[in-house]
Amino acid sequence: MPLDAVCLSALMDEIAPELEGAHIDKVQQPAKDLLLLSLYSRRGSRRLLISAGVGMARLHFTSERFENPEQPPMFCMLLRKHLVGARIDRLWQPENERMAVFELTCRDELGVESKKRLAVELMGRSSNIVLVDGEGVIIDCLRRADFGEEAYRRLLPGMLYRLPPRPAKPNQSRPTPPELTSAGRRARLADTDRDKPADKRLAEAFSGLSPLIARELAHRAERGDLAMALDAWCDSVKAREFTPCLLTENGQARDFSFMHITQYGEAMRCEPRGGFSELLDEFYSARERAERIRRVSHELTKTVRTLRDRQSRKLAQQRAELEKTADREALRRRGDLITANLWRAEKGARALLCEDYYAEGCPTVEIKLDPLKTPQQNAAAAYKEYKKAAAAEQHLTKLIAEGEALLDYLEGTLDALSRAESEKETAQIRRELMEANVLRRPKQGGKERKVKPLGPIRKVSSGGYEILIGRSNTQNDELTFKTARRTDVWLHVQKLHGSHVIIRAEDTRPDDGTLRQAAELAAYYSQARESGKAAVDFTLVKNVKKPSGAKPGKVIFTHNRTVYVNPQLP
Repeated sequence: MPLDAVCLSALMDEIAPELEGAHIDKVQQPAKDLLLLSLYSRRGSRRLLISAGVGMARLHFTSERFENPEQPPMFCMLLRKHLVGARIDRLWQPENERMAVFELTCRDELGVESKKRLAVELMGRSSNIVLVDGEGVIIDCLRRADFGEEAYRRLLPGMLYRLPPRPAKPNQSRPTPPELTSAGRRARLADTDRDKPADKRLAEAFSGLSPLIARELAHRAERGDLAMALDAWCDSVKAREFTPCLLTENGQARDFSFMHITQYGEAMRCEPRGGFSELLDEFYSARERAERIRRVSHELTKTVRTLRDRQSRKLAQQRAELEKTADREALRRRGDLITANLWRAEKGARALLCEDYYAEGCPTVEIKLDPLKTPQQNAAAAYKEYKKAAAAEQHLTKLIAEGEALLDYLEGTLDALSRAESEKETAQIRRELMEANVLRRPKQGGKERKVKPLGPIRKVSSGGYEILIGRSNTQNDELTFKTARRTDVWLHVQKLHGSHVIIRAEDTRPDDGTLRQAAELAAYYSQARESGKAAVDFTLVKNVKKPSGAKPGKVIFTHNRTVYVNPQLP
């Protein structure tokens, strides 16, 4: 559900007491729509996340780590100038609005105190972060709104800041349920069309109800009165009876709420959490991380996918040309027959009739000739075409083998990109493609900045064995042939692209539980991640070899066994 006004109100009850009196130590902007405020107070240090992203607008404490850009955005530099060292005097929420306002006491370079406000508007596509001075004048905002005809609101430096306007149309100006008395709520419900579903009637009569809450109230009223269910809900909101709940389906977070949700029955679990910050941090962290990596790796993925498609088309053309060389023996036979029957051929003739002594019974055949050439020249031309086809077959066979290896490598790279979990992993894969001469190195002056490569993913099995997982093709090679010992166990998904997985056996035999957990990881970090069952091969590292001249990540192995597992994180 979105962070609606009621849910935001419950969140403010939790975080406002901790924020009041805290000082802002650092301001960071890891992404275009994301701010991180490092705070310190008598209660300790905290990190406050503020997001104005579409579909992800929120604010809460976080323990998530973010990678900052090399050059901070201009808005970040402005906030650092005004907010670093500032004290948060108050955090409040305008009535029934999806926004939070920070009242701040700041000091300039000369130590002179001034009052400022940071308005955080969490309103879907209109979400914004606005810095306002003590006189109510906008210093700057995350998204400036100019004077275009379609502008929802004017937000520019130097203008007076005003709260978001109420809907202008009468049918859009609807009260929230807690604003009305029980009789008022019943009167508004009575004015709605009773033939409509209950949740649609609630959305038509009131504002401030998210679709999830409207459906939940309709579900609770199935065996009772809708107005009664609405009255009970309003009483709980006024009494501040909020419970942070996470809705999960098959272990995956699907939604969240400030109240217990029963409408999904057994299809989803409603799990309470310790606080709203914990709830929002857990719900959004995985989703936002995946979205952030998708944006970063989108360009590289598009480039590699283009190279793969181009290579696939090139291979198809080469295979078609190779098929044409299969008839080259007919050219040699044609030359032999012309040579053996030169005495019959006449200069300028368009055809030669002779016996085909290559065929059983020596039937008479007609061989077409070029009338502009002598019989000897016609025979020589046939032999030349034969030699050309033979050379083409040899050359094309080599090119096709190299092309298939490159296509397989690009497929594996796309799989690694789909599983990249950080910007460093994406940069590491890009560097690998440059070293493999698949991508050109950028033209830039000076020395290239060296970045310490990420190590393999590390897990520990239930049996206490360390499990290592490669992040890229190059790291797969390094993990298998440099890091692992000959007696360690090597695993890989069968006949698909994926990570090399190593069980650090230390000259012992891993237990069955460890082997199964490692196989589940090998299937999870592969193209078989979304499948129900996956076959995983395993053998000792000493049985894994690197073919001469093979691309990174390509190996052959023997003495292997196979186990069938569900791709999952143990």
